[in-house]
Amino acid sequence: MDDKKQISSPVVLVTGSSHGIGLEVCRQLARAGMTVLLTARDFSKASIAAQQLVEEGRDVRPYALDVTQDDSIRALATILEQEFGRLDVLVNNAAAYVDWTEKATTADLQAAHAILETNVFGAWRTTQILLPLIRKSQHGRIVNVSSGAGSHGDQQFGLTINGGSVASYGISKAALNALTSKLAAELEGTSILVNAVCPGLTATAPGMEAMGAGPVEKGASSIVWAVNLPDNGPTGGFFRYGEPLPW
Repeated sequence: MDDKKQISSPVVLVTGSSHGIGLEVCRQLARAGMTVLLTARDFSKASIAAQQLVEEGRDVRPYALDVTQDDSIRALATILEQEFGRLDVLVNNAAAYVDWTEKATTADLQAAHAILETNVFGAWRTTQILLPLIRKSQHGRIVNVSSGAGSHGDQQFGLTINGGSVASYGISKAALNALTSKLAAELEGTSILVNAVCPGLTATAPGMEAMGAGPVEKGASSIVWAVNLPDNGPTGGFFRYGEPLPW
């Protein structure tokens, strides 16, 4: 029996999804009846996280994936081709963070390079390598998880707010928004929609509620909205909770 012919539900891959917003995105998509591919650099972490959702009766499958390594992505692409023959949705969620006090003038540029490697080039190379599988979908979606930190329009954490702090993270997310625009322009006229989404400040660590962070469920829902866009939905945009966000 050819297993990949038996998967009628949308096949969705979420990078960096063994915890936090990524895990909640997997939960919400699985509850909606999708086949969810939960990934992490460490397969054991992906497996433990996926098992939580499997025990809820969901179709969630763990895979190892390091978005900074071409070989890791290509190996997974080969597996997905064999198991499913396509990929309907790619959620580029994997991200690296910096100390909130980091400034552009004093930043450790080796550390900044590592941030860009994950947040920009990780999403870029993952999209490039998995795009042939997404092209085989009738309703392809690429969702780049961005941040208001990469926006001129965010009045709390934007590029010109807070004295320029969190520099490399904000720069990386602004670049991710630009990548989203370029991909959407290139893929215009195909069945693939490409959008960037900000989940808003989300309580993914202790104490963040005091900063006004919202629940993980709400942040994840912002991402899930872009996954569920209709075929005539927007592409090339930047959104938060379904509303356009300037960047």
